[in-house]
Amino acid sequence: MGLIVWLLIGLAAGYLAGYVMKGKRPYGLLGDLGLGILGAVVGGFLLGLVGFSGSGLIATFITAFIGAVILIFLVRQFKR
Repeated sequence: MGLIVWLLIGLAAGYLAGYVMKGKRPYGLLGDLGLGILGAVVGGFLLGLVGFSGSGLIATFITAFIGAVILIFLVRQFKR
């Protein structure tokens, strides 16, 4: 999968994760998008540890979304 496609999936996952997590958006849209890209990396690492190894666009999006939700949650906890 190309890097540009991976980045676009991370951006979409970050946007959706920011919307799902609701609450105040202290990082704004760009912050949520950045967390989505980082979430794709973190989600891939964490889900790889538990044995999830899906391939394709949908599995990549789900992985990025889960990672972004985890990152947004953790950042909000440390921000308090």
